[in-house]
Amino acid sequence: MEKRQFKAESQRMLDLMINSIYTHKEIFLREILSNASDAMDKLSYRALTDDSVGLNRGDFKIVITVDQIARTLTVSDNGIGMTAEELENNLGVIAKSGSLQFKQEMAQREGLEAADVDIIGQFGVGFYSAFMVADNVKVVTRPFGSDKAYLWESDGADGYTISETVKDTVGTDIIMTIKADTEDEKFSDYLEQYRIAALVKKYSDYLHYPITMLMNKSRQKPRPADAGEDYTPQWEDYQQWETLNSMVPLWQKKKEDTTQEELDAFYQDKFGDWEKPLTTIRVSAEGNVSYEALLYVPGKTPYDFYTREYKKGLQLYSSGVLIMDNCADLLPEHFRFVKGVVDTPDVSLNISREMLQHTRQLKVIAKNLEKKIKAELLKLLKEDREKYQQFWKNFGLNVKYGVVADYGMNKDKVVDLLLFRSSEAEQGTTLQEYKDRMAESQQYIYYATGEDALQLARLPQAERILDKGYEILYLTDEVDEFIMQTLQQFGEKQFKSINDDDALLETEEEKKAAEEKAESGKEVLAFVKQTLGDKIKEARISRILKSHAVCMTADGPLSLEMEKYLKKQGGDMMGMKAERVLELNADSSAYKALQRAVAEDPETAELYTQLLYHQALLIAGLPLEDPSSYSELVCKLMK
Repeated sequence: MEKRQFKAESQRMLDLMINSIYTHKEIFLREILSNASDAMDKLSYRALTDDSVGLNRGDFKIVITVDQIARTLTVSDNGIGMTAEELENNLGVIAKSGSLQFKQEMAQREGLEAADVDIIGQFGVGFYSAFMVADNVKVVTRPFGSDKAYLWESDGADGYTISETVKDTVGTDIIMTIKADTEDEKFSDYLEQYRIAALVKKYSDYLHYPITMLMNKSRQKPRPADAGEDYTPQWEDYQQWETLNSMVPLWQKKKEDTTQEELDAFYQDKFGDWEKPLTTIRVSAEGNVSYEALLYVPGKTPYDFYTREYKKGLQLYSSGVLIMDNCADLLPEHFRFVKGVVDTPDVSLNISREMLQHTRQLKVIAKNLEKKIKAELLKLLKEDREKYQQFWKNFGLNVKYGVVADYGMNKDKVVDLLLFRSSEAEQGTTLQEYKDRMAESQQYIYYATGEDALQLARLPQAERILDKGYEILYLTDEVDEFIMQTLQQFGEKQFKSINDDDALLETEEEKKAAEEKAESGKEVLAFVKQTLGDKIKEARISRILKSHAVCMTADGPLSLEMEKYLKKQGGDMMGMKAERVLELNADSSAYKALQRAVAEDPETAELYTQLLYHQALLIAGLPLEDPSSYSELVCKLMK
């Protein structure tokens, strides 16, 4: 029998396809099963207008047969079959798809849009993935309406043969002779029934035809009536046909036909979470891009969520066939915690189902899902605050990072979701809620940054703001100050740090009094600066202190909190530090004591200066340069 050569690029093309296009060899079964499903779809569509088909949709099925002795894995269908010409055209030319051609012809004949004819395979390369695990592939097929059957056989890129054969029924058998094991690959796994069953469940669980296989089973024999106490249970082996796939995806069922218990169980089983999801989002979209989506917000933070090992993304299906386990492009980074599935017949595939093109359709789906997720979270925020607070505890930090990521490109998409503790809302407030509570006289949205809300409430700088009855946001996450700089304002209200001199409006009298205090304190301030040297940029009479004696602030773009953050990241940005300013309250008794000492006892004044400096460091949460020296200083002043 004459061996024919492939008509498309021969061995180099096939080798490239097998070794480069598919990353995981196990997907060969997905491709073969999808082709079988296509073949039955074709005959099922034919049956709509041709009574001679004699089959209803419920009569179609796929049968998998494993022969470990012969090392063959066979996938059989009772679909439309192929003629000798179709074998030549579809399997002799790499990258030509009979399914795509059928889809186009069927749509034209029935007056339908091509998108309305649901055929999975469109590019004709999936069949050749069988050669990743098989060194010989036979296709035994009998087309509908013919008594003749044909055998297509190939050992790979060297070519193929086509000959007549005998087959009792219409349909196609794909017989793959599995390769021998090597040091790197255990191909015998594909002859294990439970391995095959697991692959069907993973990739083809939702093909809408039953996939059956004869499974080996064991059961305990009945206990004999006369068995004694030392009787050992006996087992017997038997075989039983099992349907391996569930066929109907949960997300394709109507909402009224599913319960929350079913949805929760699906999530827990599919994504390996022992806790129920916090909330479920269902999306059904039709139009230019049609898809079904079933999304979940987890009830707890995954243990690896804030590590590089965490993989974001949704499971992507095409007409019930798994295309990708983690399609990252379907989720924005600020919603990376969402789990779920998306099923669409419209997603564009490259020459294999595994290599996904980033198409317009995918971008449309991603954009729509982002809106749906935000809408669901806003609904929780308004209708179930307790549940939203649980969500925020789990994933709020990730949402915050979404504000500053990509230079603030997505800030407007998530700003409404932000939650901050404040002087008025211990459990958290949104920016809109804060704004709604603002007094008419309040010009700014005030914030304080630090490690602990209680500590921030006690800051000397906070006193004058709180005494005015103004609310302060307590920002305790490292990213919070960057958020303020990225947002700059909410609505028409600007954000203002409680450390800023102009945080409160001053009357002309107050401005004049502050200038007079600064002028009269020049001698004291010069002494403090000389004593502390490069430890501070400047000493100044404070306009932000009320009853406290001292505090530490910073001039320039780098704040004290940013300095702490950079240090935690493993460095200080090539020595960059905040320009520290020691602020002194001219009305405090401590300042007056310092003022007298500067005039009468410079040695004591130096001790007072060091004491106030260290107190300012402690209040700001900054480390003492030498705790032992500070302790000695306190003891010395106690004499």
